[in-house]
Amino acid sequence: MDAEFAEGNFLGLPDPGGAADIVVAPVPYELTTSYGQGTADGPAACIEASGQVELYDDLLKDELPAGKVIRTAEPWDGEGATLQDQLDGIGEYASKHYASQAFPIFLGGEHGILPGILRGCPEKVTLIQIDAHADLRDELDGEPYSHACAIARSLDEGAVGVYQVGIRAYCKQEADYIRQDDRIHTWFAKDLFNPLNKDELWRDWLDNISKIEGPVHLTIDIDGLDATLVPTTGTPVPGGLTFWHVVQTIETAFEHCDIVSADVNEIVPQKDTPLTQFTSAMIATKIIAAKIKRG
Repeated sequence: MDAEFAEGNFLGLPDPGGAADIVVAPVPYELTTSYGQGTADGPAACIEASGQVELYDDLLKDELPAGKVIRTAEPWDGEGATLQDQLDGIGEYASKHYASQAFPIFLGGEHGILPGILRGCPEKVTLIQIDAHADLRDELDGEPYSHACAIARSLDEGAVGVYQVGIRAYCKQEADYIRQDDRIHTWFAKDLFNPLNKDELWRDWLDNISKIEGPVHLTIDIDGLDATLVPTTGTPVPGGLTFWHVVQTIETAFEHCDIVSADVNEIVPQKDTPLTQFTSAMIATKIIAAKIKRG
């Protein structure tokens, strides 16, 4: 093994000590999954796969860590007798990382981690959401804090609004919510990929997120990508974004917005090939590079 490779750290980077500029914080949370299982193992699999990601980034014209300290934190401990106890625990875990002044990237775990993260966030944020699902349900199977309700509950937790892209799986109640609530701005996949208008709508998406004012949290449910890229995520859905759509969204958001934190979630390890966790690791790596570029 290369002397500069540190197993167990994101990207295999050694930790030089001192204050971190960026912290990768694993949140192996899985309590309300409704289809595919395994998100509790996702953060560790993503970190393992990241050891094979190339360190050179064309945005930086440099190799990571590019003079910065990128620290891999100890995972959230998973303690809590009830769902609300666990969400409070995630909030405390997130709060510690926000207070460190390092930029936090949370690796999930199901999307239900998001309301917990926001409990620990010291600012009221606007969300930029990449997802196949609207996640605006009132409840799923009687649980209002299901992963399928992550954005609705995040708005309850004080999120100012949400800009969501790639949405292609939602119920009537969510469709009504999108139409009626002016905090919610949605770009549906079926419109984005209509050959008659897809370029125009994609530019509209990038233009709109470029104008968001105030602090922003970037939340990336990997099922927002087409299912061919992330086949073992909890609920893979065809007809999604390409990897380059995600990259352009990340780079545009960091160039123009005040991104204070991010999460990459619904990572489920793939057994026959590491494609799902490797794709997730590349997305998290792009977030790191875009943050370093922004400064």
